[in-house]
Amino acid sequence: MTLSLEQLDAFVAAAETGSFSAAARRLRRAQSAISTQVANLEIDLGLALFDRAARYPVLTPAGERLLPEARVLLERREHLIGVARGLEAGTEARLVLAMDELYPEHMIGGLMAEFAAAFPNVEMEMLFPLMEDVSRLVLDGTADLGIMWRQEQLPPLLDFQTLGWVPMKLVCGRDHPLAREVVQWEDLKRHRQLMVATQTDSEEKKRLRIAAEVWWVESHWVILELVKHGVGWSLVSDHVLAGSSTRPDLVVPELGFDSGDWPVGLELVWHKQCPRGPAATWLKNRIARERIGPMG
Repeated sequence: MTLSLEQLDAFVAAAETGSFSAAARRLRRAQSAISTQVANLEIDLGLALFDRAARYPVLTPAGERLLPEARVLLERREHLIGVARGLEAGTEARLVLAMDELYPEHMIGGLMAEFAAAFPNVEMEMLFPLMEDVSRLVLDGTADLGIMWRQEQLPPLLDFQTLGWVPMKLVCGRDHPLAREVVQWEDLKRHRQLMVATQTDSEEKKRLRIAAEVWWVESHWVILELVKHGVGWSLVSDHVLAGSSTRPDLVVPELGFDSGDWPVGLELVWHKQCPRGPAATWLKNRIARERIGPMG
């Protein structure tokens, strides 16, 4: 069986326009050529696609079933052409974006929708590592761009742009001792702290350590579940707290030593020596325009 894209073009155009003559006008070809292409397709498939008994051809049940399949094949042809044109223009075939969960998730959807519209043929992979694991992925070339909370010592091969600040709140469970009092700094040291863990054992992840006893957890969301059950207290971002089903069971205690949130800086990072194509450049500039937090 031999099929051609020209045959499928003729079949789909005839089905959508309702006649071979209208299909010929759409495809700017002779009506006889359209009729021949459709007839040859029917011969190759061994099926009648149109009932020609009336003045205008009408799809047979087989034609109705095969029409969406033909459209898919033609759409993939256009996709292939688009990918090839992008590659010819130097557009990347694939990008990897590594984002710490501290980046507000409500900002991701619109950002990625804009990217998909601007670069419909670029494959995207989104990773969600934590803290300096983001910089490690960018440094070793696994990720093209990274969004992470600010490191005190950024590797010299990485460049950065500050995106803004994410407020962190101190939370505990309703039955936790900290929920029943005005919390002083020394009180935090006496109760277990739940902290975000990274894949690496570095000093960076200990920067916000306050308590003598710490549990390390590789998920902001799991931390909130543990806090809910009284395992310990933690510092979490506003958007993670607001989006968690545990929020009704958590308390933000009054602090006796501080009156506001504890902001953590977020940065966009990239490798200084890795060239960026049009898609990565667009995404870098678009992310940089989106300021975060009241201090951004």
